[in-house]
Amino acid sequence: MKKLIVLACLATTVSMTAGTAMADSIMGKLGVTGRVGLINPADNTAGSTPTYYNNKTDVGFIAGGGLIYGIDDHIAVEIEATRATFGSETGDFGVTDLSFGGQYRFVLQQRQIVPYVGVGLDILFTDYDENFGHRSDVDTKVGAHLSGGVDYFLQKNLALTAEAKLVVAPDAKITDRQTGDHVGDFDPTSFSTTVGIRYFFN
Repeated sequence: MKKLIVLACLATTVSMTAGTAMADSIMGKLGVTGRVGLINPADNTAGSTPTYYNNKTDVGFIAGGGLIYGIDDHIAVEIEATRATFGSETGDFGVTDLSFGGQYRFVLQQRQIVPYVGVGLDILFTDYDENFGHRSDVDTKVGAHLSGGVDYFLQKNLALTAEAKLVVAPDAKITDRQTGDHVGDFDPTSFSTTVGIRYFFN
């Protein structure tokens, strides 16, 4: 996975020195996005009340994709689904993020490069595989995100993309599947960086 990320970054660098494509307006265009990258999740708590302790998490991997639609030259709406996996001191977490958002896209004189900022809502579905095979459930939470990125157009309909995204959400309760006891709290807050590709139809 790390090699894939490095290759994507190299491809971006090479293409920036080689191409002279001009970005076309995305107004009225539907696009598809695929992305892969790294996620830095917040630490969590684990254990039995009142002896909760800090459960440090590791940097993990995130991948996914979605759809983007241009309202006009500056405004676009998007829906994406990503899957993040990362370890911790007590077990492995997996987070599926169903994200609904909008972008404001900056049209520069150099139209090959299109920076953007975005905001939106996220529905976060989390699973937790504890060490030693213990099973627990994690509540689903609704959060929000703030993102920023850039599209670099190789052709009028094809662009490389890079994005940084901060997701913030309230703590989710971790419940023992057998006893129903509250055994910890999961903080869905995370910061991720991804690279990928967009293709716009029509």
